Amino acid sequence: MKIGALIALIAGLALAVFVIVHIGFAQIFSAIGHAGWGGFALILLAAMPVIAFLALAWRSLLGPVVPYWVFFASRQLRDSATDLLPFTQIGGVVIGARAGILAGISPVKAYSSSVVDITAELMAQAAFTILGLLIGLTRLKASASLAGYVDAMIIGTVLLVPGIIAFVVLQRKGARMAAALAGQFLPKAVAHTEQFTAEIEALYRQPKRLALSSTFHLIAWIAAAVWLWVIFKVCGANIGVMDCIAIESILAALRAVTVFIPAAIGVQEAGYAALAPVFGAGPEFGLAVSLLKRARDVVLGIPVLLAWQMVEGKRAFSDKEEA
Repeated sequence: MKIGALIALIAGLALAVFVIVHIGFAQIFSAIGHAGWGGFALILLAAMPVIAFLALAWRSLLGPVVPYWVFFASRQLRDSATDLLPFTQIGGVVIGARAGILAGISPVKAYSSSVVDITAELMAQAAFTILGLLIGLTRLKASASLAGYVDAMIIGTVLLVPGIIAFVVLQRKGARMAAALAGQFLPKAVAHTEQFTAEIEALYRQPKRLALSSTFHLIAWIAAAVWLWVIFKVCGANIGVMDCIAIESILAALRAVTVFIPAAIGVQEAGYAALAPVFGAGPEFGLAVSLLKRARDVVLGIPVLLAWQMVEGKRAFSDKEEA
């Protein structure tokens, strides 16, 4: 792990511990205990549609080059790597693309579609953030703790749109610019090839596929808000689905601007704890929700990462035997 990421991780952990201690263990674990094992099982199931739509978003860019389950498994691996390994979100993208390659997607298509998929997700996130701010604007302005940040949230959302446009334009400006951008988070051996750049441009010349991918990403964001609503419900908090859209959109924006912190440690905990009271629940419920989401990531993510390691290990062993 790079020293910068390590420092960010330590700072995030310190923030998470501070928030937990400040709110109090008893209150937090009372909310978690309210969910019980049955509630936790429901939390696991309610997260599946999110991954399903994210997989459809990626598949929309490439078409049925491999079975749908490959996209589903690769996207879950991408998220599990981001949530559990000491990487930023960019590392998870590379691992997810690698899984697709092992299942039959060509390296150039896997990595180039991952770049365009990020663009589609950003476009959807911009729409989702706008929707969330519109829903929660009145409550945010009425909040003593968050009212002062409302203008910054609005400005940040407005700036996100030209940022996405610039990202797309720069990728289409030619081989050098596209390779330079992609080279920031994709293997250089792939990023700096004419074929890779040509594939990027080919994907952007199919606006219907890009629009469909963005639509599935937007549905996935909304599904994530419904999942959040389920978690609040099993914890005993009475927060509506529309309010959860507002909470999730703001939290997603916070995670986006703190992408350098692995797994958004501390940011997620503090964010939910701060936002829950704005929409009618105590901070202990917000923190309980965050910890239950982390628990889900661990319970599902560890088997997924172990399975990936087994596949990679088996492949490496086979390559040695052939050599």
